[in-house]
Amino acid sequence: MRALGLDIGKRRVGLAISDASRTLARPLETIAVDGPREAVELVARAIDRLSAEEDGLDTIVVGLPSRLDGTPTTETTYVSSFVAALRRRTDIAIVTEGERLTSHEAESRLAMRERDWRKRKAKLDAAAAAVILQDYLDRR
Repeated sequence: MRALGLDIGKRRVGLAISDASRTLARPLETIAVDGPREAVELVARAIDRLSAEEDGLDTIVVGLPSRLDGTPTTETTYVSSFVAALRRRTDIAIVTEGERLTSHEAESRLAMRERDWRKRKAKLDAAAAAVILQDYLDRR
């Protein structure tokens, strides 16, 4: 079974997926959203679609923002509310993973292969989700 990684934002949600052996994470897609309700609905649809595939899903890993010192940010509450709403929509286990500096790491990795910042920006959220998911997989 695979794991799904999520990087939650107010305008975009990045998705990443692991392989069936849960060794490697790769960016999957970025979903543009217009508000928290739409975000939960669109992510729930993606979960349903991925769960129905041959390798299925058994874990959802959501990046939980925090400051460098570990204290919550204004985004922490938003993501926690998103997780609570998503738990009402799926029976798949949902865990949170710290996401300090994941966007910076994803940007650095993308910059090595893509010089155009516009193209990098379109891929950034899914790449950040892959970093979050890979961190989770590496600790398992």
